[in-house]
Amino acid sequence: MGDWKTTAGLSPGRRPRALSPLREHLRDTFWFAPTVALLLVFVVWAGASAADEAILTALRDSGDKDAVRALHGIADDARTVVTTVSAAMMTFIGVVFSISLVAVQMAAGQLSPRVVPIFVRSRITKATFAVFLATFVLSLLVLASYDSEPDPTLVSSTPLIQSVLTSLMVGLSVVLFVMYVNSMLRLMRVGHVVDLITAESLRVVAELPPEGSADEADGLGPETARLAHHGGAGVLRDVNIARLVRTARRHGVVLRLIPAIGDFVVPGTPVFAVHGGPLTKGVAALHSHVSVSAERTFYQDLGFGLRQLSDIALRALSSSVNDPTTAVQAMDRILRFLAVVARRPLGTALHRDRKGAVRLVRPVPGWPELVDLALTEIRWAAVHSPQVTRRLLAGIDDLVRVVPADRREPLVRHRSLLVQAVERAVPEAADRAFALHPDRQGIG
Repeated sequence: MGDWKTTAGLSPGRRPRALSPLREHLRDTFWFAPTVALLLVFVVWAGASAADEAILTALRDSGDKDAVRALHGIADDARTVVTTVSAAMMTFIGVVFSISLVAVQMAAGQLSPRVVPIFVRSRITKATFAVFLATFVLSLLVLASYDSEPDPTLVSSTPLIQSVLTSLMVGLSVVLFVMYVNSMLRLMRVGHVVDLITAESLRVVAELPPEGSADEADGLGPETARLAHHGGAGVLRDVNIARLVRTARRHGVVLRLIPAIGDFVVPGTPVFAVHGGPLTKGVAALHSHVSVSAERTFYQDLGFGLRQLSDIALRALSSSVNDPTTAVQAMDRILRFLAVVARRPLGTALHRDRKGAVRLVRPVPGWPELVDLALTEIRWAAVHSPQVTRRLLAGIDDLVRVVPADRREPLVRHRSLLVQAVERAVPEAADRAFALHPDRQGIG
């Protein structure tokens, strides 16, 4: 199975940071990076403008009219480049990102609508868009800095450094454009998309606390209060673990999150149960540490990656798509995820304060729930696809060999149900034998 720490690429049970939810929320937006880039470009332009003014002032103070004339000539030549960039950049942005939207639409139709956040979270896409916009705005600012005075000795502005900076931004835009096209082509490949989903899912696994038990979660003491959700209806996207732990420690209580991350909540839905004492203050702060959104995200949602991979496999097995090879690719990553979480404590995540005391109890899917999510719908849809049934049987057999003995029962149950379904659906004995022969490549 391999070491799950290495597979996930992160340290297990890293202490949550107070700003982690905000960072993840910004990753799921597309406006933040371009906005920051536009603010920075004004700062950079102001600095470059001040440098150009200082150079011109120094040359005039020295009385070197030839140097002023030469500087003005160079800046005037650079003006042609800046003008061309200003005229072409916005058109370039429109064409490039129109193609991107078409690619996203195709991926959502062929794979699953749930893969769209993969494109939104792409760092290279945001960086490219931000630099393109910054280059366009910088070129406008530089053009506004040119002085129309024909006499070099009377000119008040020679934006040489600004023009050079614009040329450098154009060069950076070209480099990012090449990287962006490469990234988009990779995102249009099924294997790369399912790998990204798996990597995000394993990152969630790595963030789970490394220890905990059902007995410890049950021994929280009497429940003293329940706090209901007062915001709008939506999916419970995440909670600010660090601040909830800090609040619970300050009041000497234990907070238990009642709905799981990914559950749909409406106003009045109980969100927190308080154990160990009264919570007289800080109730309003608790509500601010809960985020409700229109859709699920990877952050803190252990089952969302499996949901996406299962959706891709189901879409591939539908009669309209009929692409069992894509289903097998999704199955490969599903089995990898199950192998990683097979030895992890599941069902409940216990978050502790710095002294080791449990302060927040958060429900997470248990092993049977994850196995059912991973295999049930694919098992139903794969009955008439021998490529998928062979791969599914081989994968279940591999998992049975590596998981602890107390976690084999759900796998054995799904294997038995798959065999029964194929025996009922496939009339020919030879076809049944072929479809029920385990094969890690499906058919090949």
